[in-house]
Amino acid sequence: MLPPEQSTNSETPASGPSRRSFLKQTGGLLGVALAPPIASKAEALADKLAPPSPVVSGPTNVSLNINGQAHSLRIEPRTTLLDALRENLDLTGTKKGCDHGQCGACTVHIDGRRVNACLTLAVMTQGKQITTIEGLAKGEELHPMQEAFLKHDGFQCGYCTPGQIMSGVACVKEGHAGTDDSVREWMSGNLCRCGAYPNIVAAVRDVAGQAKG
Repeated sequence: MLPPEQSTNSETPASGPSRRSFLKQTGGLLGVALAPPIASKAEALADKLAPPSPVVSGPTNVSLNINGQAHSLRIEPRTTLLDALRENLDLTGTKKGCDHGQCGACTVHIDGRRVNACLTLAVMTQGKQITTIEGLAKGEELHPMQEAFLKHDGFQCGYCTPGQIMSGVACVKEGHAGTDDSVREWMSGNLCRCGAYPNIVAAVRDVAGQAKG
């Protein structure tokens, strides 16, 4: 039998530490070296982040200014402007098409800028001026864009027409109706399933010409 100091069960041979013990030691040293910088960066990032916003749940009171008239609603925070207009205020001129912001049928103006009502939460529009297709005409007097769509036969089924007209008004106001190609580019977010695009372009160009004149 071998003496105890020469036992073959010894974990550390006489020649030096084993590979396993060496890796354990180096791993521990790396962990000590890297932990403080990572922890400090995480703390610094946490300090810069704003505190979470309070969660609003259940129906809430909303005040909307639509076509120059104030409306008080009690709706769910997740209600879109499109659904608020159609379901709560019976302003059905704004159409629900794809409900994904891809067809433009729900186009309205918020503070003079065209937006897709289906992608806009109603609660986000409080304190802003909202204009829908119902607010363009002045009584029995049609808006020039509405007259131009009639004149140039810019619609067939008419479903997309309110959104086309609202987008056309904005297109002229933005100065993007100088050429046919420009109109096509800046009206490309409004789809016409009937294919009345040439007539729509003619209507928008007509109004742009009137504005320039």
